[in-house]
Amino acid sequence: MEDLSVISNSSAEYIEGLYLQYKQDNNSVDKDWQRFFTGFDLAVQYSDNGQLTLNSSNVDVSPKEFKVLKLIQAYRDKGHLISDTNPIKKRKDRNAGLELHNFGLTEADLDTEFYAGEALQLGKVSLKTIIETLRKIYCRTIGWEYNYIIDKEELAWMREQIEVGYIAYEHPIDKKKRILEKLNESEVYERFLGTKFLGQKRFSLEGGESTIPALDALINVAANLHVEEVVIGMAHRGRLNVLVNILDKTYDEIFSEFEGSTPGKSLFSGTGDVKYHLGYSSQYETMDKKEVYVKLLPNPSHLEAINPVVQGYCRAKADAIYNSDYDKILPITIHGDSAVAGQGIVYEVLQMEKLKGYTVGGTIHYVINNQIGFTTDFDDARSSNYSTSIAATVQAPVFHVNGDDVEAVTYVAELAAEYRQKFNKDVFIDMVCYRRHGHNEGDDPAYTQPQMYKIIKDKVGVRDLYNQKLNKWNMADLDLSKELEKDFWKELQESLDEHKKQKSEYTLQTTDVAWNKLRTATQKDFESSPETKITKTNLVKIIKALVKVPEGFHPLRKIQKMLDDRRALMKENSTVDWAAAELFAYGSILLDGSDVRMSGEDVKRGTFSHRHAMLYDENTGEEYNRLNFIDDKQGLFRIFNSHLSEYGVLGFEYGYAMPSPDVLTIWEAQFGDFSNGAQIIIDQFIAAAETKWNRQNGIVLLLPHGYEGAGPEHSSARLERFLQLCGELNMIITNISSPANFFHLLRRQLAFPFRKPLINMSPKSLLRHPKCVDDIEKIYKGKFQELIDDDNIDAATKVKKVLFCSGKVYYDLLERKETENRTDVAIVRVEQLYPVPFTQWDAIIKKYKNAKIAWVQEEPINMGAYSFLLLNYPKSASFEVIARAQAASSATGYNKIHLEEQKQLVDKAFS
Repeated sequence: MEDLSVISNSSAEYIEGLYLQYKQDNNSVDKDWQRFFTGFDLAVQYSDNGQLTLNSSNVDVSPKEFKVLKLIQAYRDKGHLISDTNPIKKRKDRNAGLELHNFGLTEADLDTEFYAGEALQLGKVSLKTIIETLRKIYCRTIGWEYNYIIDKEELAWMREQIEVGYIAYEHPIDKKKRILEKLNESEVYERFLGTKFLGQKRFSLEGGESTIPALDALINVAANLHVEEVVIGMAHRGRLNVLVNILDKTYDEIFSEFEGSTPGKSLFSGTGDVKYHLGYSSQYETMDKKEVYVKLLPNPSHLEAINPVVQGYCRAKADAIYNSDYDKILPITIHGDSAVAGQGIVYEVLQMEKLKGYTVGGTIHYVINNQIGFTTDFDDARSSNYSTSIAATVQAPVFHVNGDDVEAVTYVAELAAEYRQKFNKDVFIDMVCYRRHGHNEGDDPAYTQPQMYKIIKDKVGVRDLYNQKLNKWNMADLDLSKELEKDFWKELQESLDEHKKQKSEYTLQTTDVAWNKLRTATQKDFESSPETKITKTNLVKIIKALVKVPEGFHPLRKIQKMLDDRRALMKENSTVDWAAAELFAYGSILLDGSDVRMSGEDVKRGTFSHRHAMLYDENTGEEYNRLNFIDDKQGLFRIFNSHLSEYGVLGFEYGYAMPSPDVLTIWEAQFGDFSNGAQIIIDQFIAAAETKWNRQNGIVLLLPHGYEGAGPEHSSARLERFLQLCGELNMIITNISSPANFFHLLRRQLAFPFRKPLINMSPKSLLRHPKCVDDIEKIYKGKFQELIDDDNIDAATKVKKVLFCSGKVYYDLLERKETENRTDVAIVRVEQLYPVPFTQWDAIIKKYKNAKIAWVQEEPINMGAYSFLLLNYPKSASFEVIARAQAASSATGYNKIHLEEQKQLVDKAFS
């Protein structure tokens, strides 16, 4: 069907064609055209040559009809540019071009009646009435930006809500009272904190208080549309207000945090961060007495970094609790205007909206648009018209709304909830407001925005504005403001004095119960790894599933050969390579009843064509997930190729692992150092969350690493950066050289009675190295080895030199040792670098007490693990160090130089 938007470029012949199409089938054209042609019908006839002409015996049809239609369409497209959405400034002239002369119309036409009014369901009315109606719809305190939506059903629904629903809507009395109560809580709470904790940072919501009744309205509507859980991610502005007035965090907890202490840990709060970074969890009772789980996730000062984490968290909860029904769980991300425009992560996350591996059924984005960054005006903060202009990239509608009109704000909040539930798409609310104080209450904003803050200084607050409106509307029975303020202030004061308000009852979800079964790790836990072997019976089950393809499925010939070769390797040599050991680990975890989720660029095949977790039919392209057909009672193996994103995708996977301790969640980088694009997630969440927020997380990062002449960006996963972040047993850092050990490492993640992020330096060339294989017995007999001793040493006392190393360089050293038949050199592999396996290190050094000891690494001496060992393992100070020379870049880009460097490295080790 054709949309009315084409009229701006339409010829008369084109419109006539639409009319003929309409005559044959009314439903073949857009509803706007249907309405127009209904009134237009009586006024046209066909001439002898078949051309459309005016029917003089009926009503005259002016050629200006189409000009009026263009005017209507222009208001739909651009009315938001002149809408009354700014409570403190005159709107900047965005050249909307809605004046009459732009359409070939004049004031003389205002009293003329036009059939074009049918497009607004007005019938034939005067141009003046049409314009007045358009301005009521598109130019009051809501600016509607939606006309770029392509889907006809979605566009028609949205237009109906705006042009019919909005213009006629009136909040009922009970909602008005609820709005006033929420406004009162929002404003009085901020003033109370400002009075009692003078000078302390709180990132107040003052100027944007309409956020609280908006969130309340949104949750109420969502609950009536099948939402059972709401997950919120937001930065600092208004966070304390949301914690108290939406999540019901106790005054006791908030006031204790202001006083520099904490009354104790709760499900979503920790003790190691400032109060406006913490999260919380509660159950929210709606106006209709429905219980909704509401969670505010903790996040750092890196503003929009929480966005992908919220997405992953919701996806995990949907998979774990709601049978992947995204209508049951609603993500809300609350942004600042400067951040949503300036942070690229917003775009990365938007592009996840409909991706199979990352969709969460749509997100509601709520922008607290206070028109200023720290001290930066919006003219310096973006080039686009709006901070939300990025929404158009995924055809997400944007509701720009004046924050001083609290009923308009709550209206768009309710509409956003309806839209998300109906179309499972993202939607933006751009609440234009102001920031009454400086960025953190401790600075003077008048230094940089004197004119703006002169206006704000005398600005009446939104609660008082709403109270005035209620009185003006003769609703004096709702004038409860003073009484509400007095009662709420008294409650706050009593809570401050006595710390008496208790947290509302919270019923644990199954994911909460799973976390409660775990504990905090200790150094002793890393002295010896738990058992991770599997039965031979289960191994056979897994192997059969991996080598079998369904009847009628035709894998590529290369893949069939790979399956045959792997089958032969295991059957004839009783050995396993890296890819087989990895898939065995996933299969065994699935047989234990747990799920595995893996994502990253090209992970289905594997960047180096080793994994082939998914097989493809060469004739149909159909996928076959081998690991999902091991046993009827197994867990699910979910694997997704990601879009070209590191920051967003790693944030998503971290979020997925947050509520899911019994799921092995893995992100693999295409090349190891590509993780530097996700450094914020690594630094602020993965490395620090347990200390800051009391939140364990078992995410696994696989980072391809090893010097093979591929250049600076394809050699080093920057091991030294991860090691530098280690402390307080916060992460596990490994550089594995053995397929069987990798198998046990992955299984150990879920075997531990706690959860830690695992960062593994994964191999590239070792995926096909003939020496990088293990006896298959190690799969069903062994367990993880933090250090692997040299098993070709007959007498330790005869060893003159011990080479400690980690990862791929072991095989370079091994080749030289075997070539020279050196029995006086032992090569010991350090598989786990952190937590430092002190017991195992000491045992090896004691064993080879007569030998000199060297640490060998491929990385330059200012990189890699050496400096970390010096700091964390005192005995390493006496080691000889064999490494590349100091360098600014991680590796050479010239293969000839690389080979020479590698030879010198090995020569020195055996000199």
